Amino acid sequence: MIKNLAALDDGTVSVSGWVETVRDQKKVQFVVLRDETGAVQLVNPRNSDADGVVIADEPATTISGLAQGTFVTATGELKHDERVKLGGIEIKLASMSVATEAIAETPIAADSSLDKRMDWRFLDLRNPKQNLIFRIQTTFEHALRTYWIDNDFVELHTPKLMASASESRAELFSLDYFETTAYLAQSPQNFKQMAQAAGFGKIFEVGPAFRADHSFTSRHATEFTSIDSEISWIDSHEDVMKLHEELLAAGFTAVKEKHGAEIKALFDVEVTVPTTPFPRIPLAEAKEIVKSRGYEVPRDDDDMDPEGERQISAYVKETYGHEFVFLTDYASSIRPYYHMRQDDDPSLTRSYDLIFNGTEISTGAQREHRVDILEAQAVEKGLDPAELTDYLNFFRYGVPPHGGFGMGLARVLMLMLHEASIREVTYLFRGPARLTP
Repeated sequence: MIKNLAALDDGTVSVSGWVETVRDQKKVQFVVLRDETGAVQLVNPRNSDADGVVIADEPATTISGLAQGTFVTATGELKHDERVKLGGIEIKLASMSVATEAIAETPIAADSSLDKRMDWRFLDLRNPKQNLIFRIQTTFEHALRTYWIDNDFVELHTPKLMASASESRAELFSLDYFETTAYLAQSPQNFKQMAQAAGFGKIFEVGPAFRADHSFTSRHATEFTSIDSEISWIDSHEDVMKLHEELLAAGFTAVKEKHGAEIKALFDVEVTVPTTPFPRIPLAEAKEIVKSRGYEVPRDDDDMDPEGERQISAYVKETYGHEFVFLTDYASSIRPYYHMRQDDDPSLTRSYDLIFNGTEISTGAQREHRVDILEAQAVEKGLDPAELTDYLNFFRYGVPPHGGFGMGLARVLMLMLHEASIREVTYLFRGPARLTP
């Protein structure tokens, strides 16, 4: 691999990769070759006859016909030379073979629109900046798993085909399922809680979720990767927040240590490992803070709207020097029936939203584990308990106090890297207007 060349002594080497650029000069040819680990310069001095006429020989003839993106294998003499701007090394070519040729005119360029780049995503991902995103994603997920496993969590893979809605029928994808109708899971919520009734104690899942949401914003997708965790034996949603912040701190630490320099070079972003505990602000107080900054969240909205999220994040950054903030104490009117309500004020829930750099990335809560209260809250929300029989049965045979969260992986990456759209950090984006490639 190209990244390993710098550590080798001068001598014969072979490398393979995509042709990035060709400079076909009269006396010497230069080719920049890139694989998934880096780029290296290939050098081929041209041969001339006694009259100074360039001889059409190999590998010169092959180089002259190379198009960007052609995949080749090159063999030659590795030379360390600090004058070479690209890594301080180059390879003097002896031979070159073409494995697959590329069409000369590429369909996208550096200034192509995001939609155009998404049409040709496999070419777009050859860009080192785009490529790095998914190495960061790998490191981040591995760090989360390491935290979970080191703390005795169990990994689950819950079904994505469901007989009924997991949260709301408003955003369901339905499909034919033999003689009946099935739905794509909006979240693993029910199954996470089933694991608590089953005695698993602490679980996690990283898997797909689906929302039939006609939103065309920069932060919404119809299919996304959800990071979920659920734990038993909690006293309140504070225990869930503690898990959440420790998990994120572990993930950001791993990313900064492994990719911090590359992220700075390619994204001009300094990855900051969040200190714990994260700031916590009750929603009502957060709205007052936002109002004092000159913006008022609409009165008919019990939630925090996008502009409010940006404003409270700016306040937290200025006041606490922190990129994260937990907004707590959400109204029961806008929370699901399974969120536990506060003992001293049933109009509020033991729940939170986690805001990162101005955007919500997660919702978490303590769940209601007392079946009589749970059933009453479902009825209050207009739900028929008969349709919730399988779910409610979890709580009829003893379940410990528990809670958890769901978090969008792509949103975390988007905000970590200060990218403008979730499409940039999703391998293959799915939205209302995109189902290919």
